[in-house]
Amino acid sequence: MIKESFIFKNSEQILALCRKNKMRISDIAVRYEMEISQKTEKEIWDKMRKIGSIMKEAIKNGIENPKKSISTMSGGDAQKLVKYAKKGRSSLNELSLKAMTYAIATGETNACMGRIAAFPTAGGAGVIPGVIMSLTEVLKLSEETMLRGLLAASAIGVVIAENATLSAAAAGCQAEVGAANSCAAAAAVEMKGGTPQQAVHAAAIAMKSSLGLVCDPLGGLVEVPCIKRNALGSQHALGAADLALAGVESFIPFDEVVETMYEIGKIMSPRLRETALGGLATTKTGMAIKRKMGLPVIQ
Repeated sequence: MIKESFIFKNSEQILALCRKNKMRISDIAVRYEMEISQKTEKEIWDKMRKIGSIMKEAIKNGIENPKKSISTMSGGDAQKLVKYAKKGRSSLNELSLKAMTYAIATGETNACMGRIAAFPTAGGAGVIPGVIMSLTEVLKLSEETMLRGLLAASAIGVVIAENATLSAAAAGCQAEVGAANSCAAAAAVEMKGGTPQQAVHAAAIAMKSSLGLVCDPLGGLVEVPCIKRNALGSQHALGAADLALAGVESFIPFDEVVETMYEIGKIMSPRLRETALGGLATTKTGMAIKRKMGLPVIQ
């Protein structure tokens, strides 16, 4: 008897596997990884548990041990948000504010050479922990639910990597923060009990709102504007998840949105793809950072 394969290349195949086996996206992700890596199911869950632990550690360090990065462009903003939340003046709810705080904390830990989970990349590493860890805390969800969120996010990441790219150097920040928004949106739907179809719609909606996003880091460092983009990316993800859970569907299928993101990346100027040769990187402030770092300044 031929054993069924759980290898997938796109979201249509994920959904087909979910329907056929009456499984969630996280279940498909586990079996995909087991087949790819030849590891046991326990090993896969343990690996995700370790990733979750690293994310929590990065968040904690960013909030409790605030310090400026070597460039001095970032540091201390996560703690500012924690203090602001205590004042009760935010126009956002507790979940949204925590998601932004955790996203920034992760980015600040990264900028200070701390350990993070580059999920899906270092440049977009704040969105997923921001969304998943804030949801887990505020809604008092179980560890298993948190891990299922990470697994669902990873499945969406596989689709993007297989059919486009996760590299800002290849397609701009839409391929990093934009991709993270999609992964986090699908994770949020899974964690809140939505269907696989709703998770994929959320991923599509989140990515559509990030199409064309350029990568223009000051001094070529993953700090400005990257860290704050992660914070606002968490809001894109949570909003997309709620739209999908409410029954709003993406008119354009996720797989087509992913293909479009890649095509946009191909026609995007190289100056806007992580080279620090355009966009915010070439403002007066950006040029000042380049001089400070001893880098060539564009005249």
